[in-house]
Amino acid sequence: MKRSNLFSLLNAYTPVNSEEQEMYLEIKKFVNEHPDCFERTLQIGHVTASGWIVSPDRDQVLLMHHRKLDRWFQPGGHCDGEPDVLHVASKEVEEETGISDFRLAKEGIFDVDVHLIPANLKDPAHYHYDIRFVFEADPKDGLVINAESKDVRWIPISEVETHNNSESLMRMVRKTLSGEN
Repeated sequence: MKRSNLFSLLNAYTPVNSEEQEMYLEIKKFVNEHPDCFERTLQIGHVTASGWIVSPDRDQVLLMHHRKLDRWFQPGGHCDGEPDVLHVASKEVEEETGISDFRLAKEGIFDVDVHLIPANLKDPAHYHYDIRFVFEADPKDGLVINAESKDVRWIPISEVETHNNSESLMRMVRKTLSGEN
């Protein structure tokens, strides 16, 4: 079953608060009800994967300024049928930042999030059921800006809020500051 690896990861994960718990349960329900949950063609929504990249001292995070959404986010993207969400997150980190020398900083899921993606010329509004992993990389390594971003930059963790103060990112900041990775 394509979803069994994701169910194993989800079953081993414990959300940090009631808001994340609600999203966690929503993701489990969505994945259970939709065998095609990894497919972008599922127009109501689909599973995505992303990477929260921290410096070894946890003082910085690597964010990209998303071209279409015009906001700062962690790198991530669509699974496009690939059920290995860790592989997808790793691939997206490399493609969207240019770094290739990074490692998983914590086994298993770091965070989960459900968020609405606004309609665009190609797609109706739909949900991303995002599975997030935390990676560690050296800020001295070179970065590459690709077609999906306006900028890619290491941001002091104390300044993330000035780039994107959404609860989605701020929850990962709090987890990082509390040593959960």
